[in-house]
Amino acid sequence: MARLPTLPLITVFLFGLAPRAGAGEVFPPELVAFGPVSATPLFAGGGADAWDRDLRERGWIMRSGGRWHLWYTGSNLDRDPRRFLGHATSTDGLNWIRDPANPLVRDAWVEDVCVVRRGPCFEMFAEGEHDIAERLTSHDGVAWQRRGPLDIRCASGDPIPAGPRGTPAVWIEGGVCHLFYERMDHGVWLATSRDLVTFTNVRDEPVLACGPEPYDLHAVAFDQIVKHCGRYYAYYHSSPIADRSQWQTCLATSRDLVHWEKYTRNPILPVDPEHPKRSSATLVCDGERHRLYTTHPDVRVRLSTAPLTLRGVPHR
Repeated sequence: MARLPTLPLITVFLFGLAPRAGAGEVFPPELVAFGPVSATPLFAGGGADAWDRDLRERGWIMRSGGRWHLWYTGSNLDRDPRRFLGHATSTDGLNWIRDPANPLVRDAWVEDVCVVRRGPCFEMFAEGEHDIAERLTSHDGVAWQRRGPLDIRCASGDPIPAGPRGTPAVWIEGGVCHLFYERMDHGVWLATSRDLVTFTNVRDEPVLACGPEPYDLHAVAFDQIVKHCGRYYAYYHSSPIADRSQWQTCLATSRDLVHWEKYTRNPILPVDPEHPKRSSATLVCDGERHRLYTTHPDVRVRLSTAPLTLRGVPHR
């Protein structure tokens, strides 16, 4: 049985001194101070011959309907397509059971998923083949209908230049869907839509660019947006080296989803020396504390060292 790691008193110093709480804290400790990673995976690949032999990139963890849900990308290079959508459930977010319906989408490449609730439906935004962002919908989180690639336009209304547009991260508020996407990880762009069919760039330059800080000099991509006390926060993965063989987790904040301020103590999760490609973070509140999950190359968790306060809890 998987267990959360024991948190000694010195844990808060593992990633630098935890910032003090305060009514005006821009980066409150419950969003940036996390303890050690779980010693063993909570969820991993299914074995040498399995369709989900390897886990790939960003999976998505959500509490809904009294259960925890994990949507993930399984990979087996000996199969075609090589990226399948999988699902697992849990009663505690620690012990996971694979869905017997897996793989959920059998005829298409589905990778790097983001899931949001929109009324009674689940909306999934994911990478298809060639890193082209697409949308899928479901009423139960298991049976998914593909809606096709996203139509992303320049601010002028013209189609954006051809090429990858991946790692879609979505925030829906006030009837507007805010789509954050990357292009070869060279920056993060923002496009908005009211119909979830056509998305138009807010501006044609990245809202979050690489560097000049060394920790995200060579690649950036948003993993998740949360809202906390009137501010938006984006957990994002970045690479400090040109060949992108190392990844880490960082944080930025915004008042308007367009102008972003990076956390001065980034990265909040430095490169893991044993697993330098560990990345793709998702923040989930368990009711008492926040948990920060990473889903590549397996699912592990860190527990916030700061308790929740009355200042609010993140909302998806």
